[in-house]
Amino acid sequence: MKDFLKKVFVFALTASINVVATQAQTYEEISGRGVNIISTAVPFIDIAPDSRGGAMGNTGVASTPDMFSMHWNPAKFAFIGSDAGAAISYTPWLRKLVNDINMYYLTGYKRIDDMQVIAASVRYFTLGEIHYRSGPEDGGYQVKPNEFAIDAAYSRLLSEKFSGSVAFRYIRSDMNFKEDDSMKPGNSFAADLAFYFRTPTNLIGSDSDLSAGINISNIGSKISYDGVNKEFIPTNMRLGIALDTEIDPYNKLNVNVDINKLLVPTPGFSPSDANAEDYRQKYNNISVTKAMFQSFSDAPGGFEEELQEINVSVGLEYWYVDQFAIRAGYFHEHENKGNRKLFTAGIGLKFNMMTLDASYIIPVVQDSPLANTIRFSLGFDLGQFSKN
Repeated sequence: MKDFLKKVFVFALTASINVVATQAQTYEEISGRGVNIISTAVPFIDIAPDSRGGAMGNTGVASTPDMFSMHWNPAKFAFIGSDAGAAISYTPWLRKLVNDINMYYLTGYKRIDDMQVIAASVRYFTLGEIHYRSGPEDGGYQVKPNEFAIDAAYSRLLSEKFSGSVAFRYIRSDMNFKEDDSMKPGNSFAADLAFYFRTPTNLIGSDSDLSAGINISNIGSKISYDGVNKEFIPTNMRLGIALDTEIDPYNKLNVNVDINKLLVPTPGFSPSDANAEDYRQKYNNISVTKAMFQSFSDAPGGFEEELQEINVSVGLEYWYVDQFAIRAGYFHEHENKGNRKLFTAGIGLKFNMMTLDASYIIPVVQDSPLANTIRFSLGFDLGQFSKN
């Protein structure tokens, strides 16, 4: 049973399930009146890699800069205080189903001067060992599917309160289809465009900073495993605001709100599609640029379904003497679009040159495969190392 669940999950990761699932449905069934999940290839690149953002309901596009800004909003690096830093994070994924799916994330940044910062990261997602066999008498064979992404970013201050960033990404997805010569590893190149704004304010009568951010990520080529069917990668738009308040010299409170939307086509036949093959060809022929703009108005259920495609995240972070943090958050996804409704929590410890964070997911929905997900992150302030 364990191998069966893992096998299902592996093929769910390939975006071919998007077309296969749609072929079994009619126009009436995919009309915005029920479950209509948007599937993409390589969804692992949208998994929150760090404990801080993960503990705050998957918020981070407008939060205070940290070593994991590469994932949430690389434009934040221009405002980071240290000259250099590096961090690593480990996430055991879907532990309620299987015990050997893991994500590893390594990131680092270096300040060039007062205006410019460069950063890079590597993300590796392993699905463990899977035993494939065609029938009860078949001995089968073992495979180790894996996916990874390599990123590089340049961030620059555009004014005293505003920064921008561009990032580039190489993605590789290897499902290890050893007995099918027509199936090959998928590759994609993508880019991010991000901006960050931060200004002092007296909004609630205390010394505060108000921040806003936007990150349009994974703008890139489709992935194909067979050279024929091409699947979108998860091009994504994340918007957010944050308020960081110093209550007194010992206590600080950060409040973050993000909204998130995939910029890929919503599944759905139209009356002009004679059959599923017509729909598949039409889907394959949609360009990435067209899909990004079309994604705001292509849902079969109209404006109501478009609103269902927006995920909302809220996160809180409390710091005591800049050394101990308590975090909590909530992530909401509509039941027709995946039904991820999650409470999150976590803690953080900050030493002179090191940070240690952990987070935990508490699903609202019973029997969620994300139950008991824990993340661990470790960061090093290399600027402090060089000073010492």
